[in-house]
Amino acid sequence: MIPFLDMKSVYAELKPELDAAYARVMESGWFVLGKEVEAFEAEYAAFCGAKHCVGLANGLEALELVLRAWNLGAGDEVIVPSNTYIATWLAVTAVGAKVVPVEPTPGGPNIDPDRIEAALTSRTRAIMPVHLYGEPADMDTIMALAAKHGLKVIEDVAQAQGARVRGRRTGSLGDAGAHSFFPSKNIGAFGDGGAVTTDDAALAERLRVLRNYGSRVKYVNLERGYNSRLDELQAAFLRAKLPKLDAWNERRRVIAARYDDKLADIPGLGLPRVPQWAEPVWHLYVVRTNRRADLVKTLEKQGIGSLIHYPIPPHLQQAYADLGQGKGSYPLAEELADTVLSLPMGPHMPVEAVDEVAKVVRETLRT
Repeated sequence: MIPFLDMKSVYAELKPELDAAYARVMESGWFVLGKEVEAFEAEYAAFCGAKHCVGLANGLEALELVLRAWNLGAGDEVIVPSNTYIATWLAVTAVGAKVVPVEPTPGGPNIDPDRIEAALTSRTRAIMPVHLYGEPADMDTIMALAAKHGLKVIEDVAQAQGARVRGRRTGSLGDAGAHSFFPSKNIGAFGDGGAVTTDDAALAERLRVLRNYGSRVKYVNLERGYNSRLDELQAAFLRAKLPKLDAWNERRRVIAARYDDKLADIPGLGLPRVPQWAEPVWHLYVVRTNRRADLVKTLEKQGIGSLIHYPIPPHLQQAYADLGQGKGSYPLAEELADTVLSLPMGPHMPVEAVDEVAKVVRETLRT
């Protein structure tokens, strides 16, 4: 059996540290917005190269609360990728703003900067690039475009914790970075969790108010806020994991390089192609094939896990049927949805398992 992602080995590797984190929180008697959250915020901000980090309940609310902190709402437009998980769109429509989808680059999964400018209108307020699969978007070009038009940029870093663009970490490249610590992420909690990183002190302060019922001081509410707080236990677990993140990401690069080698020159199989300026962290290793159904079936028979990220693009989801963007509206996103397949990937995956996966892929697609 080769699981899609080995979740148990993280605990096996870090059992003493994680057990100590649990005991530390339980013995403290303090479980919400305490010393563990404060310490993690400082440590994670330093890791990302940002001045501030605000811990939140999950990645979706990290995106949404940034937009609310910028006072975006009805009548405003936000540029989003057509090829992304639906959370990107949900954050925009949750504040009442309009999603304006832009297609990915022809050779990669991320939003195409060359297409963004054509999608801008007088109502555009922000751009929300997603670093999909662990590969960073072209932030230098996007930031230059945003500066030219006076727009805000929020990075969706949910799948790219630790990735770099020309040496700089994701989460420090835009006006704000939204992070998810869902358990399957490169650094994940043992439950939900999220954060925003930024160099903007005013934004960070407003997020701290918004996440806590609109309050700085208990029972004194400055505005209509939310309950979106990273809890102490998850923060303690994340603190135990953070020192391992770079090593785990390097291990993912080893696995990805092995896949590149073992899957080379298979007819009808498209492999990831990373820009030279990008240093991905391989949250996912995603191939493309028109024979996906056959491949999934064969892998499953051999006890090998795989997943499709994502089988239905946001514009074709029932949740956004009211936008009237039917089949053919975003053909590049639709083509990806029909052909992508994520193969097993993770820092605890043996290289020998890569060879076995590659063998099954090669045998399936050559018949």
